[in-house]
Amino acid sequence: MIRSKIFVIVIVLCLSFSGISRAEDASDVLKDVKVNGFVSTAYNHNLNDPDSRKVNYRPFNENANSFNLDVAELVFQKDATEESNIGFRTDIMYGYTVPKAIRSTWPGVTQSADDDFDIQQAYVRYVAPIGNGLTLDMGKFITEMGAEVIEGYDAWDYNYSRSLLFYYSIPFTHTGLRATYKFNDMATVMGQVLNGWDNVVDNNKGKSYCAHLMLSPMANTMLNLKYMSGPEQTNNDSNIRSIANANLTVTLLESLTLNFDYINGSEQKDPNNVVTANGDSKWSGLAGVIRYAASDRYAINIRGETFKDDDGARTGVKQDMWEVTVTPEFTVKKNMVIRPEYRHDVSDQKVFDKGANAASEKTQDTVAINVFFYF
Repeated sequence: MIRSKIFVIVIVLCLSFSGISRAEDASDVLKDVKVNGFVSTAYNHNLNDPDSRKVNYRPFNENANSFNLDVAELVFQKDATEESNIGFRTDIMYGYTVPKAIRSTWPGVTQSADDDFDIQQAYVRYVAPIGNGLTLDMGKFITEMGAEVIEGYDAWDYNYSRSLLFYYSIPFTHTGLRATYKFNDMATVMGQVLNGWDNVVDNNKGKSYCAHLMLSPMANTMLNLKYMSGPEQTNNDSNIRSIANANLTVTLLESLTLNFDYINGSEQKDPNNVVTANGDSKWSGLAGVIRYAASDRYAINIRGETFKDDDGARTGVKQDMWEVTVTPEFTVKKNMVIRPEYRHDVSDQKVFDKGANAASEKTQDTVAINVFFYF
């Protein structure tokens, strides 16, 4: 079904351009449109060797002992950077893990687990002639929350596997209106009005709101302060989900980068709370990454994090977790990166599969090799 939808979208776009008046040739419209791409593949091995053939708590690389096409992405965009400029961006993705994990939901519609396509982003941009230029985006876009990203040609994470904070404490995408204003090189502010967490169509009558302050008080230092709040439960406009997030990135001596990510979230009368039916829920976590770039071709990235889900609202189990990940990085020529990885996961509950026994271990060790290409 989704394949036919993508095919129809492509045909409609082609017909639209073919129908442009003679006074405005299609080549004039398309000449400023940039096309970029990203392909990520990997091999994942779970040292627990589970019969389930799964890597637990890893939606983006969940298939154990298997080669995987995680995602292939095409991006079409027209820049809008100056006052009164109009632009757009559309990210179409295909793959066997990432699209399924981040796909936005529609109220009352059951998404098929076999849907391998997703429109990750699709928004129109206008730079309003206000002050230094107020950038307005309307449509679907990737969340501002968290330190890590879904990954694409223009941004990828230091580690191949994502953090627990990325998977379980924040949304992936939003649909709504985003406004960004840059005061100067030291301060930028952003505000958003949204349908909510990963909702293309809102599941209630309320809206969620997000504020993001970007500060660069000194060279090679970036501090991001973010807050999001709103009703997220289906047909419920009263119970509020809120999350506060702080990211700090510091680069030392041009080769050593330190990144910290702190998240604190809560939800009122959460139906996913496994401690008390419809009880309030809280979750929090802290992650840190050390990156040492020995050269333009080689770097090593080490991440450590803790995640508290004492109400079981985010992972489905009352647990405290932590993990350590080591990811060497090799750049091949300019557009290809190879990343071997070792990761050690720990929970205070038996949640990891081992052999024929599901949820029988408190630890999980994995090794992987990831290769991605971008242009």
